[in-house]
Amino acid sequence: MVKYITKRILIMIPTILFVIFIIFFILHFMPSSPGRIILGMNATEAEVEAVNDQLGYNDPILVQYVNYIKNALQLDFGDSYQYSKPVFRVLLPKFPVTLKLALLSMLVACVIGIPIGIVSAVKKYSLADTASTVIAMLFSSILSFFFGVLMILLFSLKLKWLPSNGLGTWKNYIMPVLTLALPTAAYLSRLTRTTMIDTMKQDYVRTAKAKGCHPTRVIFCHALRNAMMPVVTQIGMSLAGLLGGAIITEQVFGLPGFGTVCLTAIQNKDTPVIMASVIFLSALFMLVILLMDIVYAFLDPRVMYKTVE
Repeated sequence: MVKYITKRILIMIPTILFVIFIIFFILHFMPSSPGRIILGMNATEAEVEAVNDQLGYNDPILVQYVNYIKNALQLDFGDSYQYSKPVFRVLLPKFPVTLKLALLSMLVACVIGIPIGIVSAVKKYSLADTASTVIAMLFSSILSFFFGVLMILLFSLKLKWLPSNGLGTWKNYIMPVLTLALPTAAYLSRLTRTTMIDTMKQDYVRTAKAKGCHPTRVIFCHALRNAMMPVVTQIGMSLAGLLGGAIITEQVFGLPGFGTVCLTAIQNKDTPVIMASVIFLSALFMLVILLMDIVYAFLDPRVMYKTVE
C-alpha cells in the first residue's frame, strides 16, 4: 500500500507543475499590468513601471515562472493586489464555508442517492424504479442556479421558512446544500442502479442465492461491495467538483465562500489570488482523487497490485 500511495503522489508533482505553467502563461497575457491594477488608472506611467519592476513583472516570462515556482515551494504565493496582504490570508478564511458546503452536499447526496439506487436495482421495473428514474432525470436536467432561485422564491419569499442569503445559522445551509446535493444524488442513484443490476447478474451472486443466503446478505455482503467501486470513484469526482464548482451556488445564496473570493479576484484581475486559488483547488482535487484511489484499492486489491507492478 505504501508503494502504491507513493507512486500516486509522485504522479501529482508534474501535474501540479503543468497546471501552474498553463495558468501562469494565460494570466501573463492579461491586458493590464500589476502596477496599473494596484495603483489605479490615475497613476503615472513612471509609478506603474516602478511597481512592475519591484514585482519582477518586466523580467522575461520564463524567469518569472521559475521565480514563482521557487517562492511557491516556500509557500509564498505573493500578495493580493486588491487586499495588499498574502493571498492565503485572503483565501483560507473563506475556504471552511466552501468545504462545509461541499461535504454536507456530498453527504446528503450519498444518503439519498445510493439507497434509492439499490432499491431501484432490487425492484427493477417496479413503480418505485420508474418513479425514481423520472425524478432523477428531472433533477439532473435542472441547472443549479435556476434550482436555487426556485427554492428562494418558494421557501424564502413565499413560505418564509428559510433565509434567502448570508451565513447566520445552520438554516442558511439548507437550500445551498439541497441545490448541490439533489442533482448529484440523482446521478448517484442511476449509477448505483446500473452497477447493482450488472453485479446481481454475476456468477458469485447467483451462487450465493443458490446456497440459500438471505436476500439481504446477498445484496449487502456480496453484491454491494463490488457494485460500489464505480460509485466510490464518482463520489470522489463529484466531491472534488463541488469544492471547485460551488461558485454559482455561493453567488445565488450570498455565501462568503472560496468561490466568491475567486470570482471577485477574476473581476479585479487580482493575479496572485487567481493563481493561488487555481493551484490550491487543483492540489485539493488530486488529493481527493488519491483518497478515492486508496478506497478503491481497499475495495478491490487487484487495482493496487496491477498499478504497483
